[in-house]
Amino acid sequence: MAAPTMSYLICSVGLIVLIIAMPVFYSIERDNIANRIAESELTEIADYTSNTLSNLYFLANSTDNANINLTKQLVYLPLTVQGSFYKITIESVDEEASKITASFTDRPSISSDSWLVPGLKVGNSYSVESSSKKIFANCFRNEAGFFISVVNGV
Repeated sequence: MAAPTMSYLICSVGLIVLIIAMPVFYSIERDNIANRIAESELTEIADYTSNTLSNLYFLANSTDNANINLTKQLVYLPLTVQGSFYKITIESVDEEASKITASFTDRPSISSDSWLVPGLKVGNSYSVESSSKKIFANCFRNEAGFFISVVNGV
């Protein structure tokens, strides 16, 4: 009589542990997957911004005009990523623009980078948050070199 009771007790305890432990592990894995998806979406945003700024630079560099200002609206940027606003920042080293970083405003630990072509300098506006306003990429050339910036529009 003791053997079936012991077997029943072991199976019951195992079932209770599974019922309690599985949601915990599931929620951890679900959060990890959501973070990876968010990082990949931020990577697409950073790549799109970096490519647009690089294209503006190549276009400005192909002209002989000493003073030129090119602006392009980033029309394919979403307003939010997974319900959160994000920030696009031009990172620089010694006033030379090196990369674009896209990160969440409420969760800065989730971010993604995209490198820029060398030779660009940071303009006046080096950081912009996604909001209801449009975002513009700007590249201008003067005697000091090529400068890039990202700005909120109307």
